[in-house]
Amino acid sequence: MKTLLTWNYWFTVNPGPASLLKLQAFIGILVLLIIIAIAVSIAKKRGGIYKGLFKKLYNFSSANFIIGLIILFFNYENVPFFSSRMWLGFWFLEMIIWGLYILKDLKRIPQKKKEIEAAKELKKYLP
Repeated sequence: MKTLLTWNYWFTVNPGPASLLKLQAFIGILVLLIIIAIAVSIAKKRGGIYKGLFKKLYNFSSANFIIGLIILFFNYENVPFFSSRMWLGFWFLEMIIWGLYILKDLKRIPQKKKEIEAAKELKKYLP
């Protein structure tokens, strides 16, 4: 655990081949991302108030699946610069930031529901 917090661990140009357990965990994350992409793509066809959120989730999971496949390829082939652990760190940081924006949109949904209800109420009295 001590080596996880050192600069040398994250910015080594050629970290060596990844262990089987790390590759399996990485593949598990990729499988989870593709399952989320498929499920959200089915759900976003229904429409409704959640359509925008589903579109953002689909873009998140499909883009990160592709980026993860690229990182997995470079780690598996042990390409010197592109198999560096810093790319995994950048990728996870990007996923966290993107996920925070999705959560921000998720918090706006109750407000949108209230606006739609108010518009329906107003429309009831207009010819």
